[in-house]
Amino acid sequence: MSMNDPISDMLTRIRNATRNGASEVSIPYSKLKQELANVLRREGYVNGVRTEGEEGKGRALVLDLRYGPDGEHVIHNIDRVSKPGRRVYSPAGRIPRVRGGMGICILSTSKGVLSDRECRKQQVGGEVLCKVG
Repeated sequence: MSMNDPISDMLTRIRNATRNGASEVSIPYSKLKQELANVLRREGYVNGVRTEGEEGKGRALVLDLRYGPDGEHVIHNIDRVSKPGRRVYSPAGRIPRVRGGMGICILSTSKGVLSDRECRKQQVGGEVLCKVG
C-alpha cells in the first residue's frame, strides 16, 4: 500500500481503533505524527503517547485511547481537513470552531503543531491538519 498521506492513515487507524473499542492503537512513527499525538494528549483525547521499537524502520507510535466512565467514545469523529491535493490554511482570526467549541482543530503552525485554542492564545494561524470532535 502506498502511503501518500500518512496523516490520513493515522486518523483512520485512530477512528477504526475507537470504533472497535481498542485500548490502544499503533501507528508508524514520524515527528509530525508524534506532535499530533501530543496535542491529542494535551487536549484530553488520549491518555498517553509512547514510542516503541528502534530508530528507523520498525519504530511505532502507540496511543493509549481514552473512553468515558461508561465506555463512551471521547473521540466521536476525527477528520482530515488539509489534504495533499488541497491544502487548507487559516489565519489566527479565522480558525474554525468544531462542534461549537466542544471539539478541536489541530493546526501545523510556525510554532509547531497546536490545537485551535493554543493557536488563538498565541495568535498564530497555519495549516488545518484535522478536526477532532
